[in-house]
Formats: sequence, structure tokens, C-alpha cells
Amino acid sequence: MVTAYERYNLHTTSEKFYIEACDDGADAVLAIDRVSNEMTLTGKKDVPPSANTRPICGIMGTIRLVAGMYLIVITKKRNVGSLLGQAVWKAVDFDIISYKKTTLHLTEIQMQDNRTFLSMINSVLTTDGFYFCTSYDLTHTLQRLANVSPEFQEMSLLERADPRFVWNGSLLREIQSQPELHRFALPVIHGFIVMKPCRINGKIFEWILISRRSCFRAGVRYYVRGIDSEGHAANFVETEQIVLYNGGRASFVQTRGSMPFFWSQRPNLKYKPKPLISKNTNHMDGFQRHFDSQVLIYGKQTILNLVNQKGSEKPLEQAFAKMVNGMENGLIKYVAFDFHKECSRMRWDRLNILVDSVAETQDEYSYFLVDTEGKVVSQQKGTFRSNCMDCLDRTNVIQSMLARRSIQSQLQRMGVLHVGQRIEEQADFERIYKNAWADNANACAKQYAGTGALKTDFTRTGKRTQMGLLMDGWNSAVRYYKNNFSDGFRQDSIDLFLGNYTVDETEGATPLRTQKDWKFLTLPVIMVVAFSMCIICLLTAGDTWTESLAYVLFWGAAAAITAAVIVFNGRDFVDAPKLVQKEKMD
Repeated sequence: MVTAYERYNLHTTSEKFYIEACDDGADAVLAIDRVSNEMTLTGKKDVPPSANTRPICGIMGTIRLVAGMYLIVITKKRNVGSLLGQAVWKAVDFDIISYKKTTLHLTEIQMQDNRTFLSMINSVLTTDGFYFCTSYDLTHTLQRLANVSPEFQEMSLLERADPRFVWNGSLLREIQSQPELHRFALPVIHGFIVMKPCRINGKIFEWILISRRSCFRAGVRYYVRGIDSEGHAANFVETEQIVLYNGGRASFVQTRGSMPFFWSQRPNLKYKPKPLISKNTNHMDGFQRHFDSQVLIYGKQTILNLVNQKGSEKPLEQAFAKMVNGMENGLIKYVAFDFHKECSRMRWDRLNILVDSVAETQDEYSYFLVDTEGKVVSQQKGTFRSNCMDCLDRTNVIQSMLARRSIQSQLQRMGVLHVGQRIEEQADFERIYKNAWADNANACAKQYAGTGALKTDFTRTGKRTQMGLLMDGWNSAVRYYKNNFSDGFRQDSIDLFLGNYTVDETEGATPLRTQKDWKFLTLPVIMVVAFSMCIICLLTAGDTWTESLAYVLFWGAAAAITAAVIVFNGRDFVDAPKLVQKEKMD
């Protein structure tokens, strides 16, 4: 495999950026012309001694904004651990550097738009969870990497990476088109990675959890649901659990993703907006595409649909079941489990009903296992595709339980666990395991819903606690605020970062300048004034109690009516995305 360079210096002059590879024996320098934007490969002798020099950890890529091109570099990284001897890094700090030396050529409005776009890019970069490796392909599972052609082995990291999981794919387009520059490109994944050395029976093994978020149909909770016409599901995450022991390795893969048909749930100030299934689209086309690609990549599929089977979620469950039956595909099984109903009143032990009901299927699907001699002993023949509404809280709980069943069998076959020993009885490992899965839930939830996950007290401790319920209440309130009043900006940020929206310097106004109508400005002011007057009338007595009551009722009614009008027109008051108006918005 052609690895990427590991260490870099960035030399800056007024005409060019020189990115020097500092690995032992390397002489390569990537020169970027700050005027023509051209990228060329040159040597260390071409770097002017007068250049301003600083070390960097890697290149995220380049992006065009209103002021012209920008270079995005990783300035700080943290070691997460090593996978098969290769160091894995988390990118923790970035810098966005303008090619242009001044913004004097811009109008005031253009400068404002440019600042907004820069804050969007920053908002994505400061969302925790970007990982990279210069000498190992993080975008593929162990099983995919074991089944590749010799030609694949010769490719650069950038060429061989799975495009579903390369979050800086759009930023690396310039470098992608010039193969001689590929060693400067780091494919970066977004999601979660934890690597822990663990000990059971005095035997030390490495336990790893990797969640890869798809960059196709990426976005935030209420603005991105269902699928697009290509069959890409919203909030699609591939989670791989790996065990390395004594030269042997095992891997178990699961997926999660939004229910794969056309439905939406746009925020409208209500706590839970009603989900709507699109009436004028052919659902089966996208649905079929989605599962064709899943079967091609992962083999057989068992769908675990955890949504409520009553209320507003019921029509979605019925539609999903009907479409699976309509496909008549023997490789795809459908299991519906009403998580909230089954586990109501803290009866969390009832989750074992679901795990036991799919145990036979899980044994049939097996997992990927390589023995100490490097011989492939078993391959995973299918995956569980779990979903709830958000594919966060309920989904993560079930995935952690299925993964525990898998690791029980793997550790026995690898000789770590003795016959008859249960993984649940290994207190130290259980603590590491539960906390890591809860951290995985939090990472996925922050990236999609804007807050930590719910129900993580169960994942961490195996029990539901009063404190956990309080934390869930707090997170739900923060989610409500973010989903209604800041998610439009977050959605725009992701679309800009992933290249779903491209800035054209030559065009005049950007879509950022959409005018809100009078309701948006006037009604909240009226409501606040009326509510304030109501409070004042309560606190200051009038001449008679009837007069005071009349004032309180008048201002109270004015505040209530205005609030009702605002909620009725809820969609006009939420923060909606402005940049991409395609199928995401239905």
C-alpha cells in the first residue's frame, strides 16, 4: 500500500504555500500557487529560506469561499492507539488559511457572507470525531481488507478508501486529480474510535470499536430523514468491533440508518413534529437501491426496527414492513420490536427477548475471524441493520447487546475465555465495554442531534437510574432548542463542508440572504410585550380587583393568542437550512 506522509512543515510566502514532507528520506514538497491555485510537486531545494515555517499534522483539503480559495490543515492530533501496529490519530485542531492576502476586493455584504461560510466550516471542524491513519485504511472493515485484489493493495490510501466514509473527499478533489500528490492526502473519517488493552484470565488482548459515519445524505436530525433517490440513508453508521489477541483477529460489523424510504419530520416548534411519508414518490426504487447495495457490501440483512408500534411512529413501521414484504427477497429479514412498550416501567431485562429471538440468525451470520497463523477461519455472512427514529439511543442499546454476544463467542474461540465462562462476569472488561459503547452513543448523537445520547445510564451500568432519567430530560430540552433554533445553520455547514453546496465567486448574492417575513419579527415582540404587561398587572394592584383581573386577562389572552399563532406557523420561526433545497427538504 502507498502510505501517506506522516510529518509535515508548512512554509508560507506571499506567492505560495510549500507543504514539505518531513518523513525520513522524503524530499517531496507540495507547492500551492496562491494566485493561480495550481498545485505542483517539487523538492526541498525550491522552498525559499525566507518562508515563514511551522509544523502541521496533515492536510484536510481546500475549499472555495466568497473571498477565494482556502487551505485547511490539521494543526494538532492525539494518538488514539494502534491498529495492527499502525498509529491511529484523532484530529483535534485545524487552521483555515486564505490564499488571498486581503479581503479588500470584497463588498461589505460579501465580507459578511464569507465570515458566515468560515464559521460554518469551523462549526463542522469543531464537531468532535475526526480520525485518520497514515499507514492503514480506516474506511474499510477487517473483512473487506482481507478480500481485496493485488491491484487494490498497490493503490494509495486516497484511491482505495471507501468514499462513503471519507469526510474530506470533496476538500481533497484537487489532490485526487493529481496521483503524484496522493501521498499528501489523508482520508479522514468522522465518527468514533476507542482502543483499549483488556485483561481476562491474565491474557491481554486489544478491544477496538470503530463507528464510521457515512457522508452521503449526512446532516442533522430533523432536516435529514429517510433516503435520497440514490438509496443513501440518513444517519448511516457502520460500527465494527475488533478483537486482537496473540496474532489472531476477529471483527463483528453492524449498521444503523434511517428507515430507507421517503419520509420527513421537519421541525415546527412542536416537541415531536409529526413524521410524514411522501405521497407522490415511488418509494420502492430508492428502497430497492438501498438494500441492493447493503446486500452487495454486507451480505444477508436482518432489519431490527425499534420504533413505537402506536402513535405517530406506527405508520412508518407499517410502511417499512410492507416494503420489505413487497421486495420478496429471501436475503432480507424484518423484525419489529416496540422498544418503548416492551421496556416501559424500567423493565430493561426485556431487551433479551429481542436478542434471544435473533440469536440463531446471529450465529448463522457469524463474524470475521483469523487465527494466529493468519488463516481465515470464518467470514461474516450478514449484518444486523438497526434503526429507531433517530438511529441513536434505542439503536445503540441493542447494538451493544448484539456485539456482546459476538465477543463472548470470539474470546472463547481465541482461547481468552474458558469454557463456561461468561463475559458479563468479567467485571473489569464489562466496565470498559459498557463505557465505550455509551461513549459511542454520545459521539453519534452529538454529530446528528447536537447533544449526548439518551439512555446511556443503561449502557454504562446495565440499569436505568433516576439520575439517568434526569440527564435524559436535560438532553431532550437541549435537543429541542437546537433542532428548532440552530440546526438550519448546522445543516448548511455540513452541506458546505461536504461539497453539496459550492460557493461561486462570480455570482452576486448567496442564498444566505433570505428575507424573513413580517410575522417572524413582529409576533415574538408582541408576545413578549403582552406577557410582560400581564406580569406587571399581576404585581401592581389596580383601583379594584375587577379592574386588575380585566387587565391580567386582556394581556394574558393577548400573549396566549400570539403564542398560538406562532406555534401554528411554527415552520416560519425555526432555523431552516438555506443552501441546499433538494430532496433533503422533501
